[in-house]
Amino acid sequence: MIKIKTPEEIELMRQGGRILASVLLALKKEVKPGVATAHLNKLAEELIFEAGGWPAFKAFQGYPAALCVSVNEEIVHALPSERKLKEGDIVGLDLGILYPAENCSVCPLSSEKCGGQPGLNTDAAITVRVGQVSDEAALLVKTAEEALRVAVDLVRPGRKISEISSAIQQCAEKRGFSVIRELIGHGVGYDLHEDPEIPNFVGSRFKDVILKEGMTLAIEPMISSGGYKIKKGQDGFAYETADKSLAAHFEHTVAVTKTGGEVLTTFSGTR
Repeated sequence: MIKIKTPEEIELMRQGGRILASVLLALKKEVKPGVATAHLNKLAEELIFEAGGWPAFKAFQGYPAALCVSVNEEIVHALPSERKLKEGDIVGLDLGILYPAENCSVCPLSSEKCGGQPGLNTDAAITVRVGQVSDEAALLVKTAEEALRVAVDLVRPGRKISEISSAIQQCAEKRGFSVIRELIGHGVGYDLHEDPEIPNFVGSRFKDVILKEGMTLAIEPMISSGGYKIKKGQDGFAYETADKSLAAHFEHTVAVTKTGGEVLTTFSGTR
């Protein structure tokens, strides 16, 4: 069932989305050769707590970290570790925030800071270049970001999700890239994953949905420089391209408003 949000709930998601965007931008500045992905996770968690939020990914379906840090052929959900980034890598930073924090038994915040108000989730991702990257990697990252921008521009009441899916697919395929088929976007808000499903390609197995005011969507193009088939990574959480080709991922939480799509997780582009 698709859950429509009230203006007050969207405002709360807007506040959480601003926090999420600021954390991603802080993490982006830390991305450089020699940095361990665990350092990025630690910083993300610290910044989220300081802002009065809760890392929504932590303990979600057993995931033990705040941040997904996916490098090169890893598409999404890779665990942070002592692995160090190298010149020429591309790294996806995927983050969810529950705002305000609700998990009182483990949250370091004082109860006065959140006031006990129920939290709502936002979700966003960027892919960042590590130093100088290949022309192929640079174009892949640029294309994934462009696909997200095109998708967001299409959001408005009365539009079908299939139109958004088609636009993402066309954006990737016109440059010779593939869209990942087994991983898709989703609704977000009360829960981290809600209806509707938002594939990045046109597929008959997905129910087409007409957008309505008050929907909140996590739109997330995931594309590869090779094929679209995927496999599970060694850490048990990551998904990576089956052919080891590079992958890029961008995501925004978007509210459907009377006049179009409002990005609730605004951030600047990659470098």
